[in-house]
Amino acid sequence: MPEALPAQAFWTVEPGRGEIRPALLGGTPDGDEVTVRALYSGVSRGTESLVFHGLVPPELHEVMRCPHQDGDFPGPVKYGYNLVGVIEDGPQAGQPVFCLHPHQTRLRVPATDLFPLPDGVPERRAVLAGIMETAVNLLWDALPPVGVRATVVGGGTVGCLAAFLLAQMPGADVQLVDVNPSRATIATQLGIPFARPEDATGERDLLVHTSGNAEGLTTALTLAGFEGTIIEASWYGRAMVSIPLGGAFHPRRLRLISSQVGSVAASMRPRRSHRDRLAFALSLLTDARLDALITSETPFAALPAVMKRLSAAPSNDLCLAVRYP
Repeated sequence: MPEALPAQAFWTVEPGRGEIRPALLGGTPDGDEVTVRALYSGVSRGTESLVFHGLVPPELHEVMRCPHQDGDFPGPVKYGYNLVGVIEDGPQAGQPVFCLHPHQTRLRVPATDLFPLPDGVPERRAVLAGIMETAVNLLWDALPPVGVRATVVGGGTVGCLAAFLLAQMPGADVQLVDVNPSRATIATQLGIPFARPEDATGERDLLVHTSGNAEGLTTALTLAGFEGTIIEASWYGRAMVSIPLGGAFHPRRLRLISSQVGSVAASMRPRRSHRDRLAFALSLLTDARLDALITSETPFAALPAVMKRLSAAPSNDLCLAVRYP
């Protein structure tokens, strides 16, 4: 009998506390399963911080489940969805792949759950794929026209990727807005103008809000021009949000639209599957400038302490890359 393979996984065992737990893979893959050795995973700070603190509302426990999640909210739960590894067995052995999977040293999954990395996409940068998929869905919800005047409010990883994609459109005038002045450096590396909220240009056609803060959404509403569209991509968990829908909101005929990655945007849903969308997101990661969004790296063994630190207070970190032995 083939020996079972040892593995380790990161779990949120209770709100605010994580630990590394053993995982054991059976000795023989079933059917079309393959074994993958992890190289890197990425921490999506917004959603994973809410999970780490046990802030997923009970009514969303099923909606917020990720592929290959074990356990239930608020914990113990094994959560995450940006993992890059290399296939260890079968005819595709040696192929680097992306998988929507929690943080784990080795995994066994159906081959259909894996996405081969496109040429020109290195393993470390590929941890941005799940977040790039969110940015793609944002634009599919927004349907920006050629020559769009767009502002992204919130310079986190999703916001930076959304601004990066918008800036590729012909004639687009794009700015990134954030209260943190250090985001100006990232914006410059991506080739996108940066502004603090008080200095941002108004009368915009399209606003994308990704800050996770009600003040950011208020800024987006303020900057929108007549019949402008605001795409709300932030998720607040259990928090109640207050925004100014009086004053000029109705006279300016503003549109406020929710965007969430769990469903393919309506504009593309008849023709694109979730798998199509993720494969497309991976193909958009060939630009080396995107490495600027991976601002820190940690070994897998340190993840419990690092998650506690990342989730405790705001920082300048964007995407955290977890490195596996």
